[in-house]
Amino acid sequence: MNHPASHEAVQAILNRRSIRRFLDRPVSNDVIRDVLRIAARAPSGTNIQPWHVHIVTGDARDRLSNAVVDAARKGLRCDEYAYMPARLKDLHLARRRKVGHDLYDLYGIQRHDLPSRKEAMLRNFHFFGAPVGLFFTMDKYLLAGSWLDSGMFMQNVMIAAQALGLSSCPQQAWCEYGRLVHEVLGIPDEQILLSGMAIGYEDTSADENKLRTERADVHDFTTFHSL
Repeated sequence: MNHPASHEAVQAILNRRSIRRFLDRPVSNDVIRDVLRIAARAPSGTNIQPWHVHIVTGDARDRLSNAVVDAARKGLRCDEYAYMPARLKDLHLARRRKVGHDLYDLYGIQRHDLPSRKEAMLRNFHFFGAPVGLFFTMDKYLLAGSWLDSGMFMQNVMIAAQALGLSSCPQQAWCEYGRLVHEVLGIPDEQILLSGMAIGYEDTSADENKLRTERADVHDFTTFHSL
């Protein structure tokens, strides 16, 4: 590819990955504001800009992490919404299994080692060590179009963070304990929790950050209609 006019944007998209171990290095509120200011240029139908962002750092971050980890250990799951169907088609299931196998291999966890797999999953709720957690919400009365709009906003957040030297990991896993996130952070009941996200600086020495997920070739998912 050769896109000189948009080289930095292209590189930010290509280099963005879900990072699962971060450095213990603070990120200033000013940098987070810059990321969100850039991301807010995302399109939305009739410009309603449906997204809300709740940011946790410091003691608030730790308080939320401890509460959700405790609930997860006790099996007190309370899903905010159904993220995937109960049964996936073979193609999607194969992709899901592949990334899971590759990640646990980097963690050094055997497939049958369920306790270690659970502990690895719980790392989500410590934001993988990131100093900043973001939670994206929108008003519940809005419909599917606003989910699309909010997804584009979230993507902008990750690309803007990448361009400014930060790394990220979108974390829908928090929605498995959505009621608790609402309670701890005081998020109004009128808002639905769409996703969490970890933001910080990548620990480049971590094996799990070596994961490179596969992508289907363009011809596998594209149909050109010309007549």
